[in-house]
Amino acid sequence: MAEPVPAAPAPADPWRGRLAAYRALLGAQARSQAAYRTSFVVDLVGNVGATLFDVLTVLVIFGVTRELGGFTLRETLVVVGLSAFAFATADLLIGNIERLPRYVRTGLFDAVLVRPLGALPQLVLMDLPVRKVSRALFGLAVLVFAVGSAGIDWTPGRVALLVVAPLAAVVFFGSVFVATATISFYWIDSAELANSVTYGGRDFTSYPVTVYGGWFRALFAYGMGFAFVSYHPALALLGRADPLGLPAWVGWASPGVALVAAGVAAAAWRVGIRHYRSTGS
Repeated sequence: MAEPVPAAPAPADPWRGRLAAYRALLGAQARSQAAYRTSFVVDLVGNVGATLFDVLTVLVIFGVTRELGGFTLRETLVVVGLSAFAFATADLLIGNIERLPRYVRTGLFDAVLVRPLGALPQLVLMDLPVRKVSRALFGLAVLVFAVGSAGIDWTPGRVALLVVAPLAAVVFFGSVFVATATISFYWIDSAELANSVTYGGRDFTSYPVTVYGGWFRALFAYGMGFAFVSYHPALALLGRADPLGLPAWVGWASPGVALVAAGVAAAAWRVGIRHYRSTGS
């Protein structure tokens, strides 16, 4: 009687293998950055500075005025908190994509493309700035303090918006990081242009858009969508009518704007990858 043929082993789950590889990259980055504990702690503390200065700037301004663009200090802090948390978190998760011009110039991006993993996750995890987690946590603390002291009339809808709007803003800023980084596929020396949009957008969203005017406000606030990061969600949370005259439902549109931004960034990334012709091209 013939012996039964053993069953063939089940094929490995490719997604599980990829997740394991991404976890290994993330773990290696965390261990390497935490190896020198004193330096790591100093970096953690030092990274709070950027967000702290944003808050201090607003406090200094309100030292000489009672309103800023028609907003009180407590109302403005809601805007600052939404912006600070969103940008710091996006910078923590996606900000390493800013190194893409150097990777393209040196040829390191070629090595990324030949690996059986997604190019974008690799770039993000190759040098994930774990030290920036303190900035994101400080931004969250500012947001919690701001909404707690603003006298908001809480409803189930506003509670949901408080959860969804910051996450949508993180997606929006992350999309901006990716979309501006793809310029380096066509123009390697594009870092300053990309920074003017990403960090310029952070500064823009730290204040009510009513302090800006003319074409500048139209371009950044609505042409690029930065008004939906903090200004309009803050209006909806505070229950305020828009001084610019837009309807109240606009304050709830940030998730939709974030999805559009993510779609544009994904399309720009795919087109850029197809355009790339290796180092020196």
